[in-house]
Amino acid sequence: MKILFYGTKNYDEQFFQKLLPSFPGIEIKFIEANIHVETAALAKGYDAICAFVNADLGTDVIEELHQCGVRLILMRCAGYNNVDLDTTKKYGIAVMRVPGYSPEAVAEHAMALVLTANRHTHKAYIKCRENNFALNGLMGINLYQKTAGIVGTGKIGQAMARICHGFGMNVIAYDRYPNNALDFVKYVSLDELLSSSDLISLHCPLTEETKHLINEESISKMKDGVILVNTSRGGLIKTDDLIAGIRDHKFFAVGLDVYEEETDFVYEDMSERILPSSTIQRLLSFPNVTMTSHQGFFTEEALTNIAETTLENAAAFMNGEELKNQVLS
Repeated sequence: MKILFYGTKNYDEQFFQKLLPSFPGIEIKFIEANIHVETAALAKGYDAICAFVNADLGTDVIEELHQCGVRLILMRCAGYNNVDLDTTKKYGIAVMRVPGYSPEAVAEHAMALVLTANRHTHKAYIKCRENNFALNGLMGINLYQKTAGIVGTGKIGQAMARICHGFGMNVIAYDRYPNNALDFVKYVSLDELLSSSDLISLHCPLTEETKHLINEESISKMKDGVILVNTSRGGLIKTDDLIAGIRDHKFFAVGLDVYEEETDFVYEDMSERILPSSTIQRLLSFPNVTMTSHQGFFTEEALTNIAETTLENAAAFMNGEELKNQVLS
């Protein structure tokens, strides 16, 4: 099986090449270009392509991949909302993903955002480097005995719930399918979670139902001084409404690892370019907002798991075995 890897970085190649000898019969070519309409034709002659969360796998791209003879799309991530599943089904192209590469990696990053946004450690570091040891602008709040609201208790949400519980927080959650194994978590309605939580952490997939889950109406139901963190998908938050809420002093702090307009430039060095939209700059202009570049997954353990599961998915397809991680439309 020949696989073309789109949008790869040096760390992708490092972790996949390390494991590749354990998967005989699989050949990989890595290219830096991401997949879109103009680059999809590069897949001609390959059995499969591998893409990441920032790939364009819309209708036109899928149709081009079909023309190229591609039979399998490997997502080296958990999310697949960027894939046109109706068109892949039409052409009989299988789509496989990595459903649980390292829940703890993302959950730990979510808590890092909470702590950074709350205690202003990023600002304190810069101030100390400039020999400024004043404490003005650095006051935070205790998390101990506060209420953490976890939206979505899949593997990552469960890991975040355990972390918050370890901090001595009261943990409540909202999920259409409650997990009874979390005996320290109280499941409540979304409205109750919004109105009761001192910290709200988003851990649900992006679907038609969850798009812009955080909007003007839901923000109005939150406590004044709430901390909001999103390490899931940018589209869960309606950014303009979030900005309005920040301006109205609704939030004590906001931590974002994902955001709506990240697709075109996530994982790219844009420091010498002028961004086409000012949304990111508007968010960063607020003193109580902390942002990172979709790096919640970025640990050695997670990258190893991603590479291993992706290659296992490819091997299962190649050998006609059960496709346990196939995405079905």
